[in-house]
Amino acid sequence: MTTRAKNNIRKPITKLNLHTQLTKSDDHEPTTLTQALKYHKWRRAMSKEYDALVKNGTWALVPPDNSQYLVGCKWIFRTKRKSDGSVERFKARLVAKGFHQHPGIDYHDTFSPIVKPTTVRIILSIAVNRGWSLR
Repeated sequence: MTTRAKNNIRKPITKLNLHTQLTKSDDHEPTTLTQALKYHKWRRAMSKEYDALVKNGTWALVPPDNSQYLVGCKWIFRTKRKSDGSVERFKARLVAKGFHQHPGIDYHDTFSPIVKPTTVRIILSIAVNRGWSLR
């Protein structure tokens, strides 16, 4: 029997091929607001995010009420890169600290605008079986 080992054919061990990539010091992603405010590129990304939130009417500022718990927010910073590794843009997102909320007290309904592929297939199969037109 002829095997790979007898023909001196060796498969490389991929788990030992460790690759690292050093990032430039100006491309680091800040973890706090004070770190981000030191750089113009992150301030610009934060401004774009805030303008988009205001334009879309995502939230409204209301006076605090003692009977309600105030939900805080946090800035998240990410450097988006192209496939070749160069910087495409700096992205900042303002996210609510939803883990502090309690169902029935702080919110009543949740909404997710995502349709799962399984749901689309079921609807299409029902439409085909019943001869419905689709638009």
